[in-house]
Parts: sequence; C-alpha cells; structure tokens
Amino acid sequence: MTINDVAQAADVSRQTVSNVVNAPEKVAPTTLDRVRREIDRLGFRPSRAAKNLKQERAGAWGIELNSHGFGRLGAVLDTFLVELTTQSRRHDSYVVPFTATDGNHPIPAYEDLVASRIADGFVLTDTRRDDPRPQWLQERSIPYAAFGRIWDDPTITTWVDVDGAAGVAAAVHHLGEQGFERIGWLGWPEGSPVGDDRRSGWARATEELGLANPAWVGQSEQRLELAAPTAATLIDRIGRGGAIVCASDALALGAWQVLLERGFRLGADFGLVGFDDTDISSAIGLTTLRQPLAAVADSVLRMLGTGSATEAASPAGILLPPELVIRASSTPAGDRTTTERGTL
Repeated sequence: MTINDVAQAADVSRQTVSNVVNAPEKVAPTTLDRVRREIDRLGFRPSRAAKNLKQERAGAWGIELNSHGFGRLGAVLDTFLVELTTQSRRHDSYVVPFTATDGNHPIPAYEDLVASRIADGFVLTDTRRDDPRPQWLQERSIPYAAFGRIWDDPTITTWVDVDGAAGVAAAVHHLGEQGFERIGWLGWPEGSPVGDDRRSGWARATEELGLANPAWVGQSEQRLELAAPTAATLIDRIGRGGAIVCASDALALGAWQVLLERGFRLGADFGLVGFDDTDISSAIGLTTLRQPLAAVADSVLRMLGTGSATEAASPAGILLPPELVIRASSTPAGDRTTTERGTL
C-alpha cells in the first residue's frame, strides 16, 4: 500500500497523510482519526528510505567489529551489539555493523560508509591510545559516541564507559569482608588502558585495607593457555587462604583451572573474582563484575541523538558503575548460595 492508496481511501490529500504520519499536530482531530483508521486497515507503512532521502540522512549508525586477533568481538561486545541494535529502534535509527580490512588502519572503512551515505555517524568500540578515529571524525563533523573512554585526549567527552577501577575496588573490599587478607591481582600486561584502570582499583583498595603487596601481581594475555601458568605462579606466592581479583572472566577461568587441579575449594580454600559476568562465570559459581551494557547502549544512543545527525552530543563523558555479582567463589563454605549486590 502507498500513500496514494491511503489518501484516496480517506478522501484527503497526500500532504494530509504525510502530516498524519510526521506532524499529527497539524491535522484536525476528526481527520486525524479517519486517516489513522485507513492506515491501520490498509496496513500502510511509510517509506523510511524516502523519508531519510528527503532529510538527507541514512537513519543508521555504523559500528566497527574488530575481527583481527586479540580483542575481536567477544561476549561483552557481542551483548553490547545486541543491546545497541535492539534499543536503536526506540531512538528512530538502525545499526550497521562493518569490519575494517586493516584493523590498525581502519579509516578507509569509515570513509566508505560516509561516502556511500550508509551511516550518519558511528559508535566506536575498542577505544585505545593513539586511536585515529575520534580526530578524523571530529575534523569532518561526523557524529560519533564511544563505548570506552578516549584515553589520551581528555578534551573529547563523547564517550560512555564502565568504571572498572571502582568495580575492582568493590570486589577487593568484598573479599576483605569475607576474611581474605592476601588479595592478589591477575591482569593484562601493562599498557592496556582498560587493564591499567582496573588494576588501579585493586591497588587503591588493597592500600586502603592495609593489604597492598606488589608481589601479588600477575600479568597474562587473554588466553587460557597463558593465563593458567601465570595464575599458578601467583597462587603459589599468595598461598592457600588467599584470593585473586582478575581483569576478566577469561583470566579468572585460568586461575579456576589451576585451583581445580590442585583440589582447592573455591571460596573456602581460595577466593576468586572475575570481571564481565560471561556465561561461564555463572556455570562455575564465579563472583564477578557485570557491566551495565543495556544502560551503556541507551546512553550511547542518547549521546548520538534520536537519529538526527545534527543534534548536539552530550557535553561530558558518562561513567557507569558495574554490578558486583556475588557467587560461591568468594564466599565462605557455609554460604554457597548465589546472591547479587546492586550497582556500586
């Protein structure tokens, strides 16, 4: 059905039907009701393509999926993409995923989407130091918002991020409340802005509790075959009755494997906390930090605007707290039930 069919059935002009769809306040109530009844009866759906063409916009936001090696789309970004796609409809827009041929030099992929008018702007993920994308987009006045801080440029505030440092600090304090007095850190090699931020929460909280010890630190890449040996060395240093907070659930899984092989009981013989609340954490009873990905997606879309390429972005970055999800791996043997703590 077309706009002409609706106009003929309701005995009004094409412009009146257009006003009913796009500016109902301009239409008399009786006419509005009559046209809407015909729209429902005929099953008419306005042409989004035609509307966007008239407004010179695509009605979509591009999002690059990192498909190259470490950092490629995983559980967190997978869930974020689902949330972003689902919520975009409430913000009168769509999401267009794409990949860059060269992950270290992604700008050509962005140029292609802009030149072809497939996207009005972009949602950035996997933000990092020396990231070329924010400056390139700003120089061309292309709207964007990032899931992740623009780490080396404090003047850029078009981002939404999760406060990893605060989350890890809360995890350390939780372990302290459970009686653990030797609390280590298993993180990524120094230089990862996200990892360094999360480690700072561990350093701050152990200092506050009088438990700081630089020897209780291990560094590993995000792979189980590397995390397990590093975790084993760290567990040897800390000893039975200690605990470890990890930068991710993947690293925690490496520590869990070692503890399982040694016959340690999680929570009773050794405490363990992860980060991200992936599916595996629930399966093994791992206490972890859950990122508020639905709230991140909503905030990113609000920052971009409700589909308008010219709407101003938020004047400041947004930092959201994670949620500490308490399970058996950090609780005494007598309290094996899973509980959840609200946002920090």
